[in-house]
Amino acid sequence: MHCPFCRHPDSRVVDSRTSDDGLSIRRRRQCPQCGGRFSTIETASLNVIKRSGVIEPFSREKVMSGVRKACQGRPVTEGDLAMLAQSVEESIRQTGSSQIDTNDIGLAILGPLRHLDEVAYLRFASVYQAFDSLDDFDAAIAQLRADHAAAVATADAD
Repeated sequence: MHCPFCRHPDSRVVDSRTSDDGLSIRRRRQCPQCGGRFSTIETASLNVIKRSGVIEPFSREKVMSGVRKACQGRPVTEGDLAMLAQSVEESIRQTGSSQIDTNDIGLAILGPLRHLDEVAYLRFASVYQAFDSLDDFDAAIAQLRADHAAAVATADAD
């Protein structure tokens, strides 16, 4: 790490702390040459492997943008989308992998989106899973109904 004051090619870490969200580390550094102190923020990189083979950095905004289209006209707020994108990023980072396929991101979106809004879930799933016919929609709706009935039965048993 180059010193921003004298451009010395080395620095020493004086203090390290995790950020509030736990996804980055703030390090306080000191230059051994000029004695200047400065802070750095370190995050683990997460790259997305697109279908074309291109690799680009993960973007919460792209997750929100894709889900926003499915939520158009639905009672879903920007805050809801931000929370969903954060949840998706956290679940992806928990895999421990530094590179992830777009397909895996889509799978990570489906779960939280299903809990957020079932209509938006169906819209997203229809594109993401390439529904070809009404039978695909029927199967997805039947699964939603079965899961809903199971959740109600479990809640009644408690």
